[in-house]
Amino acid sequence: MIRKFLAAAAILAGLAMPASADPLAKDVFGGFPTASQGPAVSIGFYSKGCGQGFVQLPESGPSWQAMRLSRNRNWGHPDLVNFLMGLSQAAQQAGWRGLYIGDMSQPRGGPMTSGHASHQLGLDADIWMLPPSSLNLSPQQRESLSSVSITDRRGVGLTNAWNGGHMAIMRAAARDPRVERILVDPVAKVAMCQMERGDRSWLRKVRPINDHNYHFHVRLSCPRGSICDRQDPPPAGDGCAEAAEWIKNRIDPSRVKPTPPDPNYRHPRTFRLSEMPRECRTVAGAP
Repeated sequence: MIRKFLAAAAILAGLAMPASADPLAKDVFGGFPTASQGPAVSIGFYSKGCGQGFVQLPESGPSWQAMRLSRNRNWGHPDLVNFLMGLSQAAQQAGWRGLYIGDMSQPRGGPMTSGHASHQLGLDADIWMLPPSSLNLSPQQRESLSSVSITDRRGVGLTNAWNGGHMAIMRAAARDPRVERILVDPVAKVAMCQMERGDRSWLRKVRPINDHNYHFHVRLSCPRGSICDRQDPPPAGDGCAEAAEWIKNRIDPSRVKPTPPDPNYRHPRTFRLSEMPRECRTVAGAP
């Protein structure tokens, strides 16, 4: 911890440092057990940022349980924590016992030591597709229990794990003005497009993405008082035709045109502390 503080302090002072003194940001932010002090502020972009003044979602509540406690990723901006508590109550109204909540952010956000490329601003949360059978799981059970897939092995249809509660919960989330978008497998998106018989405007926020069949990902907009690089809003319309195209491409991969790699792309796990937003270096050096 002392080395992390000295490295951050040197950067802030404008001193030249050897690479060994400029650690990978994932190693710095992945090592903090608690949040930094001060008002809650999200800083940077969802995949390259951090946060100050985060709060921890309680491990258990009347309508939720945080999963995989050993990761220490049940932290976030207070807006996210309040949102999740409210959404878990909406899940009860949809017929579920509540929600199993997976990764949120690390205590100070930032790149994770492994796994997610986003979740760095304390504004993202993964919500399991598994309806809770119990809200009294032990820490050990939360490590061993797994979620369920709502798509078949080919990724072109739903499994029996899908139920109306999934749609009701995602619809409630999308209608919350704090939510920027919801990321979920295109099969679920198409199913909800077919099921909706009323106002379809909320479907615009539901965006198709691969590897989101065991959970769906909720992303909040930048809260007031934060310093975020804002994401472009979802395209106009309900996005249902786009999601259907994803499924067609899975059925016939030859339809997909390869795209050249971005030469400027850096995986978040390779960022050095000096490459993070200036304010994040301050957060890294704070008590």
